[in-house]
Amino acid sequence: MSDEVRVWIDQNLCTGDGLCVQYAPEVFEFGDDGLAYVKDRADGELLTAEGSQTDVPEKLRLDVIDAADGCPGNCIHVVRRDDGVEVAGPDAA
Repeated sequence: MSDEVRVWIDQNLCTGDGLCVQYAPEVFEFGDDGLAYVKDRADGELLTAEGSQTDVPEKLRLDVIDAADGCPGNCIHVVRRDDGVEVAGPDAA
């Protein structure tokens, strides 16, 4: 996969299992509510607003896709940055 991607989490479906945090702790982190969120790439700030997306560094792309594929809550959405098409997650073709 050569496309740049972004990722977001639907917290309404997050089960808090933490597989995403294990796969890519640079991208995912638990909030105070026990649910997973994405982090801002620039400063590592937790993005807690609903639907917040973050760019995925190329070196972490496969880890983030694996996290989406293995997520028990099926709540991680990985989309191409240029057109928003989901490449991994519940709405991927």
